[in-house]
Amino acid sequence: MFLLYFLSVLIVLAISLLFVPIILFIDTNTNQYYFQCKGLAKVSFETNEEDFLKIKLKLFFMNFNFYPLREHKKHLKKPQLTKAKAKKKQSRFNLKAGMSVLKTFKVKQFALDIDTGDCIYNAKLYPIFAYLNYRIGGFNINFIGRNQLVLHLENRPIYILRSFINL
Repeated sequence: MFLLYFLSVLIVLAISLLFVPIILFIDTNTNQYYFQCKGLAKVSFETNEEDFLKIKLKLFFMNFNFYPLREHKKHLKKPQLTKAKAKKKQSRFNLKAGMSVLKTFKVKQFALDIDTGDCIYNAKLYPIFAYLNYRIGGFNINFIGRNQLVLHLENRPIYILRSFINL
């Protein structure tokens, strides 16, 4: 009887994880870059004065910091023995599957503000960006040296799973 309750709780937990929102947020103006599974985990990328890049992992109520560009003394590589060449596994990228997964993402916020540094090139890009801003929105070109990208994507694992099933 206990096993039945345990399995039912486990199944309900697994099904509820399929509906957890997954968020990707990029803002170059405020330097916020993170990937988040709402309520479970958050991985944010921050700049650090000493090590240039700091990865901050927040898992439930615990915080971890990683410095991927820092040299570690423990990573001394031992010379490897030559082995017979193993057969390489060919991985094929299915374009149809990739496009169906990309279509499941919802764009919550998008803003692109660009200055190329060349006023002639900016003037040539202005009609294209005006058309894109009219049709889609969020595109802007400026002549004052400001470059900014704001991208907020949201998805759920159930939508990704459904896109693979419907292929």
